[in-house]
Amino acid sequence: MYDGETRSIALAAIAAGESLNSISKRLGVSRATLRDWRDREGRASYPSDCPRCTNGKLPGASYAHLLGLYLGDGCLSKHRRDVYALRIACDDAYPRLIDEAASAIADVHPSRPVHRVQAVGYTAVLSYWKHWPCLFPQHGAGPKHRRKIELAPWQQEIVAEYPELFLRGLFNSDGCRVANWATRTVRGETKRYDYPRYMFSNESLDIKHLCQQSLVRLAIPWRMPRPNALSVARQEAVTRLDTFIGPKS
Repeated sequence: MYDGETRSIALAAIAAGESLNSISKRLGVSRATLRDWRDREGRASYPSDCPRCTNGKLPGASYAHLLGLYLGDGCLSKHRRDVYALRIACDDAYPRLIDEAASAIADVHPSRPVHRVQAVGYTAVLSYWKHWPCLFPQHGAGPKHRRKIELAPWQQEIVAEYPELFLRGLFNSDGCRVANWATRTVRGETKRYDYPRYMFSNESLDIKHLCQQSLVRLAIPWRMPRPNALSVARQEAVTRLDTFIGPKS
């Protein structure tokens, strides 16, 4: 993978008449890549172009959703020739969420197929691309809760613009909408009250903080009943989440 500055330098050298062989030796870029850059110059961006290191376009809404899914139940694994597999683990009990994960991946990387690999109790929604690490710089060795998870400035901008979709991804992966109940004594009589609430569970302090930030941005109150669990239980807050998350299916 090459950064945008290297590409610009190479294209300027090509325009000045320098040979591909000379540019390749000077910049360490293969001649095949240089020919590809030369032939694409002046044309519209290709679906396979990376939004971070070439001139591809990143659909912000779908990316915000996919980022939430990745932080919850996603991972990257390296394969041959520097190709990475993005995997989102989806519970088989919720086929709609499987379809949504596949759709989000296809929107972000439309030039390659999205695969569904059956495992025991879940479906891995899978896509191969060399540039997945460019879009998920949080990738690293080991579980997410054992390393620092920070959003890059450009990711922060997208999440700030689409907090609802980011939260949808988080709650669809590591959250749920459940029926809760409580008892209260009224005039000497114990009464039971049933009410819905949203729960988000994650062992990473950083990921929980990102969830909290987006809820605060939307003025949705939350609390932490346990160190690894976030709860949204107020009626008006649950109603607000219902507008863009809702029960799993």
